[in-house]
Amino acid sequence: MKPKVLITRKLPEEIIKKISEVCTVELWEEEETPIPQEELEEKMINVEGVLCLLTENIDKKLIDGSPKLKVISNMAVGFNNIDIEAAKKKGIIVTNTPNVLTETTADLTFALLMATARRLIEASTYLRNGEWKTWSPLQLAGQDIYNSTLGIIGMGRIGEAIAKRALGFNMNVVYYNRSRKLDIEKSLGVQYKELDDLLKESDFIVVMTPHTPQTTNLISEREFKLMKKSTILINTSRGGIVDEKALYNALVNKEIYAAGLDVFETEPINLNDPLLTLPNLVALPHIGSSSINTRYKMANLAAENLIAGVLGSRPKHVVS
Repeated sequence: MKPKVLITRKLPEEIIKKISEVCTVELWEEEETPIPQEELEEKMINVEGVLCLLTENIDKKLIDGSPKLKVISNMAVGFNNIDIEAAKKKGIIVTNTPNVLTETTADLTFALLMATARRLIEASTYLRNGEWKTWSPLQLAGQDIYNSTLGIIGMGRIGEAIAKRALGFNMNVVYYNRSRKLDIEKSLGVQYKELDDLLKESDFIVVMTPHTPQTTNLISEREFKLMKKSTILINTSRGGIVDEKALYNALVNKEIYAAGLDVFETEPINLNDPLLTLPNLVALPHIGSSSINTRYKMANLAAENLIAGVLGSRPKHVVS
């Protein structure tokens, strides 16, 4: 008998077919709506594996209520939506999909940096609203990227890819990480800084660290006060690392120049959130890895991890 698995969102047909060849698949058919938590709990009682997204909260209650579960295959690099310790105690394998989205996420991060610096969204709206009447010297003037200093918080694979892009703009790249990356310092010419020094010196700050209890609200009121008034903050890592209330105050009080966010504490962000009223915030709906090729690769890797887990083999990318 084939092992039964649950897939929590509609995926490409080829991926579903690949999994169906070795598993009995139960699929949440909705493409835009996450599966409700109550229904997720009910469906997972009888499955040996689940392929989920960041939208699913795989908490201790759900794990404890899934007696047959062998593997949780998360279609993402991050896994803060899963109670790793609860899974480990139950002997459940947790996997993710690293590497395949590095370059795509770095592209989006740098695009968000550029759009925020040069006020592209604001300028497009200005034109479409008929406000463009003439040319003037400081009309929608933004910040220069070329020759500026970029501070990267979290020098993992994506951080390194962003640094490589920054070098093409002749940016001075500094970074903060839990441990120094001497090989990257040597190969790219980037410089390690303690976090406070990075915050004080950088014209652009990119948050690329994972979301953990230690990094929750890593960037908050104190950190904003250390930054230059011309600083632009970009976060494409995870919501919750940047304190959004403190960010709002920093933007309103002109403690920093602007911010670009692809991730939020609560997703989707409430449309009444005061952050969305600010012209110096560029907000995107968590599309960092959203290219056709990359999302297909992520889905395929998540499928391979799922299949290996339910068949008793070791998946390629095990978190715990």
